Amino acid sequence: MSRKSEKAKELFKSGCNCSQAVLGVFCEELGLDFETAMKLASSFGAGMGRMREVCGTVSGMFMASGLAFYSNSNPSSKAEQYKIVQELAKRFKEKNGSIICRELLNGIESSTSPIPSERTDSYYKKRPCVELVGDSVEILEQFLNEHKNISAS
Repeated sequence: MSRKSEKAKELFKSGCNCSQAVLGVFCEELGLDFETAMKLASSFGAGMGRMREVCGTVSGMFMASGLAFYSNSNPSSKAEQYKIVQELAKRFKEKNGSIICRELLNGIESSTSPIPSERTDSYYKKRPCVELVGDSVEILEQFLNEHKNISAS
């Protein structure tokens, strides 16, 4: 387990949503202040606003990859970024079986109420979210290390 992965899990356990926890550990090195990162990722927790769509950890990973690799001055950057997103999604699916929140929570009663679930010991024991936060961070760390030469900075 990497240091960033552990820090992301701590952020999640301290009350950040899954997307915030992932983006939060990459924001400073990618030129985004922490408060702005928290605001930006706030809508993507629990599968986009608790709708249980794309896993928030995956959305956080995608946002961080955009900061790392997208260049508005490069005409082919959009296609390159989509390729990166597809590769990151593939790696996450290979490890976890899906990028869809409700599928990852299969068998866990999951409401789409806008009210976040209370973070209790039972919550953490039943849900894979903490591990998924760690997985997304590790997948992105590995990808960043493999592709340092295509960074937008």
